[in-house]
Amino acid sequence: MRFRHLFIINAIIAFIYGIGELLIPATMFAMYGVAYSPGAPLMAQYFGLTLIAISLLSWLARNISDVSAKRVIIMALLVSDVIGVVVSVMGTLTGLMSIVGWSAVVIYLFLTLGYGYFLVVRSVVPAKEFA
Repeated sequence: MRFRHLFIINAIIAFIYGIGELLIPATMFAMYGVAYSPGAPLMAQYFGLTLIAISLLSWLARNISDVSAKRVIIMALLVSDVIGVVVSVMGTLTGLMSIVGWSAVVIYLFLTLGYGYFLVVRSVVPAKEFA
């Protein structure tokens, strides 16, 4: 997989979920089996706008050639996705989310492994730039 492809996948996933959180938060809550409360739609919409921002960042950065910028973006998304794995696992294991919560774990884990791969294994920064 190429760096560009991972960014496109991230952009599409974040956009779909972001639009869902913005426009149909009750449905998203129901899908994941999360308890719905009066303030829940607002929090879901805040989450949705963050996902839209991640989608735009991923889409606009897909063709980036600047090595330093590429590395910084990958590191930021990697940290975000690692936290997403932890939060999703906790939410699912504690029963706050239904079994569908494991889909969030899988998505965050996929992105974590992808960004980790590009950061560590297939370093986006040539070795000479580490010196």
